[in-house]
Amino acid sequence: MNPADSAASSAPLLQSQTPGVSVVIPAYNYARFLGSAVRSAFAQRQRPVQVIVVDDGSTDDTPALCAALQREFPDLLCIRQQNAGLSAARNTGIRSAAHGLIAFLDADDEWHPEMLDTLVSDLLRQTPGTPLVACNCYRIDASGIPIGEKKTLPRGARSYSARDILFKTRFMPSCAIVRRAAFDAAGLFDTSLRSSEDRDMWVRIASLAPVRYVDLPLVRVRKHGSNMSRNSGRMRAAMRTVRRKAIHANVVPLYHIAFWLPLLAVDHFQGGWMYWDEYRPFLAIWHALLSVLLWPFPLDHRDLHEPPFFRIRAAARFILQAPFRIRRAK
Repeated sequence: MNPADSAASSAPLLQSQTPGVSVVIPAYNYARFLGSAVRSAFAQRQRPVQVIVVDDGSTDDTPALCAALQREFPDLLCIRQQNAGLSAARNTGIRSAAHGLIAFLDADDEWHPEMLDTLVSDLLRQTPGTPLVACNCYRIDASGIPIGEKKTLPRGARSYSARDILFKTRFMPSCAIVRRAAFDAAGLFDTSLRSSEDRDMWVRIASLAPVRYVDLPLVRVRKHGSNMSRNSGRMRAAMRTVRRKAIHANVVPLYHIAFWLPLLAVDHFQGGWMYWDEYRPFLAIWHALLSVLLWPFPLDHRDLHEPPFFRIRAAARFILQAPFRIRRAK
């Protein structure tokens, strides 16, 4: 049985009695990055911190690296399991967590030293019912060099509902710290999902109470050729499953057209960029145009953290640069 289906949805969201944080780092064949992630977790000002690496059946040097890291950090807990996917690895870490606050750090990402201290302090200032606090991030390449970001207006500190997160992913897994009681109430990560499992989790948690977002870039998210997010087909199929689950849970009624049409328009806009990044310009153009056709009215670009007229701009870019994209793909 999926753990997400077995949790009692009525469990109270009680404030943690301990200030400690358990950090869950799922790892699969990321030995080249894992050391940086672990060191950034142990470099946190927040104490106490329990760091858990869950090796999800890696076939590279991850086991040997874990042994070396345990010599460097004797408190590091390393758990090796048969390959079962990212959701299962995170669930193993949650079950092994010793503290009432749980944070996630992907094996190819890194934290700023103030990350946990900032988010824990913010979370403890909120009402006990606030289940999660997340922060912003910035991108780095495989060697750790910052990548230029699109220019958008700051979002500021705010709260997000389940509908907000269903509409668009608002933060990365490495940016979130969660009360353990939230998992008791919402369930664990859905192991049937091989993508978008984080958005599904945040939708379920935000269905209990709004989650909080702090617009501070405290996480370095690494972008490289083997990122899971580059698989557009898997991601789009997973998001359809997430939407079906939200409808079944009555997060948004099926016939709420004023919600679903803009959501699908944003979904096709995002799909267009996925196909563009995969050097499939004709599919990118089709999805960008379909986004405008589905909902030709303006969308709140500030809320979506996009520049003005972002869908029109994307469609124009895809059309104008398609010949060069095709030539580069060859």
